[in-house]
This record gives sequence, structure tokens and C-alpha cells, in this order.
Amino acid sequence: MNKERKNNVISYAAMKRAALRDAKFRKEYEAIQPEFDVVRAVLDARLKRGLTQAEIARRAGTTQSAIARFEAGRTNPTLDFASRVARAVGAKLEVRLTR
Repeated sequence: MNKERKNNVISYAAMKRAALRDAKFRKEYEAIQPEFDVVRAVLDARLKRGLTQAEIARRAGTTQSAIARFEAGRTNPTLDFASRVARAVGAKLEVRLTR
């Protein structure tokens, strides 16, 4: 049995691999990857510390719903917002330009 398919459903990993074979899709995916890296890092830090979205919101001076939108990737946060959220989970946001 194919490990990537169960009950005729393809796994996320297999779907992602297939989609990334398309150059246009891969270019767009790579363009938004830094945003998702920030979200993933904040979410991982929050969960590691056992904090709720409400606790992070209070510490960052925002609302729980704003944190939920941020974690879901449904917003394009400002650097200020991302920095406040990072501090709220005990981290520091660093921005770096590379070539």
C-alpha cells in the first residue's frame, strides 16, 4: 500500500511535493515562506511555554482574535506587531536581508 495515500486521500506532504514541482507555484511559495517561518517560530515558542493566545495578546497589547489571525496566517503583520508578539513569547524578532 502506498504510504502517501490512505483511503484514496493524498497526504499533505505528497501534495506539497507535487505542487512544488511546478516552477510558478514554487516561486510564489518561496516568496511567502519568510512570513510562515515567523508564524511557525512564534507558535512553537508559545506552545513550548504553555501560553494561551489570550496570554500572548495581553502581553503584546492586542486581542486574542488578532493572535489567532496571525497564527493562522490570515494577516500580513507589521514589523512592530510581529516584534511585540515575539517579545510576548520571550523571543526577539530579527530581520535580515540576504542576497
